[in-house]
Amino acid sequence: MGSTSSTTTATGTTDGTRLTLEIWHPDCWGLQATEAVDAGLLVHTVHRTVKKTVKGHFTVYADTTAQLDEFVAFADESPLTHSTVELGQRPTGTAPNPGNATRELFVEYEPEHSISDTLVSQGFIHDASVRVEGGVEHWPVFVADGRARVRDRLETIRAETDAEITISKIVSTGGDSSGISDRTDRLTPRQRDAFELARERNYYAWPREISTRELADELGVSKTTLLEHLRKAEAKLLNPDVD
Repeated sequence: MGSTSSTTTATGTTDGTRLTLEIWHPDCWGLQATEAVDAGLLVHTVHRTVKKTVKGHFTVYADTTAQLDEFVAFADESPLTHSTVELGQRPTGTAPNPGNATRELFVEYEPEHSISDTLVSQGFIHDASVRVEGGVEHWPVFVADGRARVRDRLETIRAETDAEITISKIVSTGGDSSGISDRTDRLTPRQRDAFELARERNYYAWPREISTRELADELGVSKTTLLEHLRKAEAKLLNPDVD
C-alpha cells in the first residue's frame, strides 16, 4: 500500500498501458483494517522518514463515526504500524467526501509492508490515489509498455511479494486505443461468461456492487474457480500469444 503525489504519468507523450489493479498482499495494516471494519481508505501521499520507515497521509471513510473510531483503534493497535495520528477534519470544499463520515490520519509503518516499491521497480507509475476497501487495494497505474510485457511484469510482482493481483480495467494509450473488451473473442466460453458477468454485475465498479462469493454463486462455480477463470482471461487479454 502506498502512493506518492509527486509522480506523474507520461501518458500524454508515451505509448503504454493504463490499468487499474486490484491487489492483496501479506502483512498490510490497511488491508487488514478494511477487511475487519466496514470502512475504506484513500491513500494520498507516502514518504520516507529519517528512521527509514514510511509515513502516509490517509482519509478513512465510513457510514458512521463509530465505524471510524473502530478503524482508528484497529490501525493504532496493529502490530504492523508504529504510530497513528488523527488530524482535524479536511476543510470543506478541498475535496469531496467519499463517505458519510471521514477522518484524516498519518500512519507510520515499515516499507516492506507496502507493495509500492515493488510496483515502481517494475515500471508501474501511480496514476491517482490508491483506494483500499474490503481488504483489496485498487491501484490506478500507467506503464510504458505493451500488454504482453505488462503480464510478465505482474507475474514478477506476484512471485516477489506473494501478492494476489487482478486487473479490473486496462486501456492501451498511443497507437492502440482499444479496451479490454475488444479481445474477449479470444476467451473460452467459461472465461468469457465469468468476465462478462463480472462487468454486468458491476464487480469492477466503485463502489463494488457484488462480492466475489456472490458472483461465483451466480455463475454456479466455486470462488477459486471464478478467480481462475478471470486470471486466465486477463492473461489472454494482455498477451496476444497466449491461447
